Amino acid sequence: MSKPKGFEKPTGFRDYTPHVVSKLRMIERNVLECMERWGYRQIITPTIEYYDTVGVASSTSDRKLFKLLNSRGTTLVLRSDLTAPIARVVSSMLKDEPLPLRLSYHANVFRSIEEEAGREAEFFQTGVELVGDDSPEADAEVVALAIASLQAAGVSSFKIAMGHMGFLNGLLEEVIPGQTTEQEQLKEGLLGRDYVGYRQSIEALNLEPKLKEQLEAILRLRGGKEVCTHAAELSSSAEAAKSIAHLCAVFEVLEAYGVSEHVLIDLTMIGDFSYYTGMTFEGYAAELGSPVCSGGRYDNLLQQFGRSLPATGFALKTNRIIDGVHGITIEENKPVLIQYSPKRRAEALTEAARLRSMGQNVVTLLLPEDGAGASTLSAGATTVQAEQVITYGSEEGGR
Repeated sequence: MSKPKGFEKPTGFRDYTPHVVSKLRMIERNVLECMERWGYRQIITPTIEYYDTVGVASSTSDRKLFKLLNSRGTTLVLRSDLTAPIARVVSSMLKDEPLPLRLSYHANVFRSIEEEAGREAEFFQTGVELVGDDSPEADAEVVALAIASLQAAGVSSFKIAMGHMGFLNGLLEEVIPGQTTEQEQLKEGLLGRDYVGYRQSIEALNLEPKLKEQLEAILRLRGGKEVCTHAAELSSSAEAAKSIAHLCAVFEVLEAYGVSEHVLIDLTMIGDFSYYTGMTFEGYAAELGSPVCSGGRYDNLLQQFGRSLPATGFALKTNRIIDGVHGITIEENKPVLIQYSPKRRAEALTEAARLRSMGQNVVTLLLPEDGAGASTLSAGATTVQAEQVITYGSEEGGR
């Protein structure tokens, strides 16, 4: 393998130029402030975790984890999401905090498989976890907050697709009871939005027409509140009935929030089916075919850290918003340029300090000895784009 050149970086990683960083920080700041107004407090967890705790508990498959060894030979991982690390903290350092807990975060995460097809191995997420409340009100809160967060991030046109794992589990167990492998294969088709493959998997089951129609009908369960009625008629499973009732209750709360126009019920939406246990959702911006946020209920995760609590949450896919959403604009904040001769350096730098203390951006520039009013940082450098230029020349008195 050839030695990398000095300017190269590992595949899947990127540099963030100043303009992109400005967009990232704007999104981070605006979204976290939005979350704080909803009562969510920010938490920061380590970039590196133990594989045997957070790594195993994570929703990320083992092959997607970045692994490394410490000096004692213990396997560590770069965090692949924030939910599992937060579950660890909730089960330990925050175990005496009153419930429900509302926590927010913004951090970089790492997934090695994202190197494929030009995707990123390191990216940013901004999100929340609501722990200790299993009600439809809690699920509706995180969906409504996801909508508010997308708007705070500058995403103006989007839709939230909302489903429920329990409905699909109940339906599959009713139609093909005990056939775990076949159920997983059908879920894989829905998870990958491979509806042709999903139908082919149904055909391979050799079911009687009525049962086949039950499984195919889920592909049509997409729309508004009316989907709840159609779904209730499709399955007689107690689990499916309970799940659809919960989902409809969530939608009613979203109507009360006044945000249901952004939401459609899509019962093919199952998220990562190894991770979520109830309501799941994804948000799609008009400019992008891939989701800009995702979330749902994961009631089994915290018990892996010794504390059995229900939980729900979501994460914005911040990199996709930065790169693919065109409505985000950053106003260029041009600095004041203070240029000065060597003799008036102290006077000019004192003025620069005064303006900075007042919140003004200031760039300073040493003029040539002849005081000719040079406007570049050095010979051949780009001209400073300034809102105002203040000159302390070599002449005595005024500016």
